[in-house]
Amino acid sequence: MPDQMQRIVLAKRPEGQPTRENFRLETVAMPSPGEGEVLLKVLYMSLDPYMRGRMDDAKSYSAPVAIDEQMGGGAVGEVIESRSSRFNPGDIAMGMFGWGSHGVVAASELRKIDAGVAPVSTSLGVLGMPGFTGWYGFNEIGKPKAGETLVVGAATGPVGSMVGQLAKQKGLRAIGIAGGADKCAYAVEELGFDACIDHRATSDAKALRKELSEACPDGIDIYFENIAGMTLEAVLPMMNVGGRIPLCGMIAWYNSGALGAGETSGPDRLPKAWRTILVNRLTVGGFIISDHFDRFADFLAEVGPLVGNGKIAYREDVTEGLENAPDAFIRMLGGKNFGKTIVKVGDAG
Repeated sequence: MPDQMQRIVLAKRPEGQPTRENFRLETVAMPSPGEGEVLLKVLYMSLDPYMRGRMDDAKSYSAPVAIDEQMGGGAVGEVIESRSSRFNPGDIAMGMFGWGSHGVVAASELRKIDAGVAPVSTSLGVLGMPGFTGWYGFNEIGKPKAGETLVVGAATGPVGSMVGQLAKQKGLRAIGIAGGADKCAYAVEELGFDACIDHRATSDAKALRKELSEACPDGIDIYFENIAGMTLEAVLPMMNVGGRIPLCGMIAWYNSGALGAGETSGPDRLPKAWRTILVNRLTVGGFIISDHFDRFADFLAEVGPLVGNGKIAYREDVTEGLENAPDAFIRMLGGKNFGKTIVKVGDAG
């Protein structure tokens, strides 16, 4: 067993879009597991938009990453030392190891992964937190009904693709919004969306709304909100009376640098938005998926077989090497990923 590991820490807080200078790769001593803990070698590491918010020193649902602290996040790894009866060396498990080559986690906070069911990387995407986010928000807050119309941004990402495919299986009209003609083609041809609009080919919210009105002639009943920005501005006036908006993210605003203070640039559109919510009797439900992991077994029971038989498709955007995680993260925030963003850190065995 090596006596050192590598990790990536937050070197300084970003101002707007993160750059390479905000991160630092370090070599440190290999940690040792205490009683009830497990040491794992990381195989795949997840990169997710919420991590950008934790880089700011702002009040949120979780504490910000401290300067010189290891970046946090989910990963799947191979057990190499265990001080718990629940795990043995060679087992594969998923947990919050952070951006590192190895990690020590309490056994109670790990989920054992059966590598024979699906590729282990799926525990970070379609069968992990992002897929669960889409499933929970769509069902519990979206409250879908056959014949309704749903719109979701980042339609080819792990959350949006789950939402769109579940919508189609429940008899809804599913409209996606994505960045690029290739992503839109994938959404329609592979994921089964009824239509997908390329937001990069539209000039502003007004132009996007015009395209949405053609794709949604009966208005919008469910808007799964993970983007905000221009997409929210385009969608909100099109919401039908009694519409629902599950809210799990707002990636378009993550680099503003002022969200923690409740500030945004440009005109104040809140009064108009608030009036629309009132007049159209909309339900807007913000949720943090970590509050709902008591439902994770239900999610796996429903979606696991659908992934296994190909009824739920997924795509992964894999970058090789821990040292390349910052670049992959920056690309993802700019919408340049195609599918679930994952870093391959090591090999099993």
